[in-house]
Order: sequence, then C-alpha cells, then structure tokens
Amino acid sequence: MKQFDVPIIYRSPLIAAIKNKRRLQDKMKKDFNPTLLDFGPLQIYLARHFGFCYGVENAIEIAFRTIEQNPGKRIFLLSEMIHNPQVNADLLEKGVRFLQDTNGKQVIPFESLTKDDIVIIPAFGTTLDIEKKLKDTGIKTEQYNTTCPFVEKVWNRSEQIAKNNYTVVVHGKPTHEETRATFSHASVHTATIIVNDMADAVALARYMTGEKNSDRFAAEFAGKFSEGFDVSKDLERIGVVNQTTMLAGDTQEIADFLKQVMLTRYNLDENRISERFADTRDTLCYATHDNQSAVYGLLETEADLAIVVGGYNSSNTSHLVELCEARLATYFINDAEKIISGSQIRHFDLHNKMEMITGHFLPQKDPVKILMTSGASCPDALVEGVIEKISSFFSSGKNTDALVHEFSH
Repeated sequence: MKQFDVPIIYRSPLIAAIKNKRRLQDKMKKDFNPTLLDFGPLQIYLARHFGFCYGVENAIEIAFRTIEQNPGKRIFLLSEMIHNPQVNADLLEKGVRFLQDTNGKQVIPFESLTKDDIVIIPAFGTTLDIEKKLKDTGIKTEQYNTTCPFVEKVWNRSEQIAKNNYTVVVHGKPTHEETRATFSHASVHTATIIVNDMADAVALARYMTGEKNSDRFAAEFAGKFSEGFDVSKDLERIGVVNQTTMLAGDTQEIADFLKQVMLTRYNLDENRISERFADTRDTLCYATHDNQSAVYGLLETEADLAIVVGGYNSSNTSHLVELCEARLATYFINDAEKIISGSQIRHFDLHNKMEMITGHFLPQKDPVKILMTSGASCPDALVEGVIEKISSFFSSGKNTDALVHEFSH
C-alpha cells in the first residue's frame, strides 16, 4: 500500500514498531488477536488494527502539502478535514479556515470566495450542489479533492445499480458529511432514501408492503428522501449501500431484513431475488471492517476496562465504543490529558453527548488489564500518549522506549 507523507507529530515510534511487527507476522491480516504491552502491574492489550486509514493519510498529506506549496494564498476547507480535533486544530493554526461546520451549517459564505482561493474537499467528499458552486466561482477543486476512494466506491456502486432501475437505500447518519455526499451523488441517478438504523428500516418496510399509508411517508422520513420520491413505485426495487464507517453488522442486518421483505412481498425464491433486490455486496471500507473485526478479537481477552481514543464526532470511532461498552466498562477519550489522574478520567458519554468525570476508573488489583483501540482518524501519537500517561501511574521497570526496542527486534 502507498506510503504517505504525514507530519511526524502524528507518528509514534512505539505504534510503528508494533504495527510493523504484526504486519510481518500476519501478512494476510487473518490474526485478530491483540498485542500485549506488558508493564508488569499494568497490561495493555492493543487491537490488531487501529488508527489512520488510507483515506485519512491521503487527506492529511494533500492538506499539509497544499499549505506548504501555496504561501500567501487563502486556503479553505469545506468542513473538518477528518473527525479529529487535533488535526483540525493544526490546520486552523496554519491559517486554513472552515467554510462549514460538520453539520453543513455555513460559517463563511460561498459568495466571499474568489477564483484565486483554494478549497480543499475533505475525506468525506461533498455534494454535487457544493461542487457546482465552487466550479461556478472558478475554483478548481480537482487538485485539492481528498475524498476517500472507498467513499467514491460507494458512489460508483450506487450509480451502477441506479442504471438497473433500483432505488438506493443508504444506511448512514443523515447529518453526517459522508452520508449527505453519498445521498447527493446517488439521488442524481435514481430515487434515494436514508435509513439511520434498523428502526428506520422496519418503518420503511411497512411502506414497501403497503401496511402503512403513503400519506404518512413524507412526515416520517422528512429530510431523508430525494425530491419526487414516489412511495408507490420507488420501493419496488431497491439496493442497500452504506456510509463507509457504519457498523458492518448493522448494515448487513438491515440489508438482510429488507431482502427478506422483498422475498415475502413478491413471493420470490433466492434465485429470483435480483428482480427486486440489488446485490450491492459490502460497501464498508477495508479499514472500518478491519478495525471492527480487531475489536471483536480484542474483546476475547478478559480485562478490567477498555479505552477508545478518537474524535467525539467520529462515526467509526463511536461504533468501536459501542462494541466495547456492550462487554465492559469503556472510556472514550480524545487525548491523554483527559486522564486527570490514576483515579479520575474525563470521558465522552455517547448516549448523552457530553463529557463526564468518572472516579476510581483504575481498579486496585495486580495486574490491571486494559483493552485499547482508536478510530481511523486518530493519530498514533495520541495512542502512545495515552499509553505513557496510564503507565506512569504504575511502578514498573519498563517504559515505552523499552517496548520500542522489544517490538523492533
């Protein structure tokens, strides 16, 4: 895989040594057992796969190269480059400005842009409407487009099934930048609707079967369907694609459910399912799949708690938190500084969307066992920082430098 020129501040000698050793030992990526960092009284189990993915490294490289090569020019990002506060703060510090917030609310008017400005399209991609606005202004976006190739793969798959007269069902978070972009690219080719979760899929199925009157559809799915969507005909043939960072199991469950609805509704057998349901296969990106599979492998290890590192508005990271917290006490943090002391941690509560402080999060036992992973937009340096912070609370003859030596040989 291509090696990207990512700022050294995001790198970690320890994590690089670990990942390189695991890569050499497991070239086919079939071993999802975690890596043990043994400090004696503290044992940290690192997920087999975590951290920056191809799309994120590509986006960061393009963004920082653009800044370096264009001194004196006004440089804008459509919205957050990736969902990581440190990376976005670094870009802001270098003079880059955001045109929108992560929900698409305008911060700087497009009307204030000129053809001499540079606008970087983030890894999530953007809508066709925004692309047109930029091009009409005379701004050339091609060179500064960091859209992840795995997101573009979903757009291409949507276009392919649209040509065969299927409606596109997007499994994603309606307000997420990527889902808004995918919805835009799909809806230009065919009728498109977003389902956020299984509850949405079940509600949609009731319109597919005629159980619910179509008069209620517009209110129930407000903001989630394309213009001119006709419930009476646009739900007769469908295909499911997804926001690439959703839980793989959730997407599969939704697709299987809607497929079964079609089999029952039209009295079909499996051999004829393509008459009503497109074979979209899995449009989840490789990194999301690997990171989630690695967490399942991680959870096979008995431990006292889990720590997940990443941006609080990162979709892929949030799903890793959900997997972990279903099994054991889990703390979602975006920086080592959130670990206040050996007895207090400030962490993000996914359900109430707020930070909270928990006391006595480290048990009084020997050894303390911690599971750890991070999201696809989280720099490895942050993970190493968390490891160093936690290990500082324990009396151990081993430090991270010793571990670097250990994993490099």
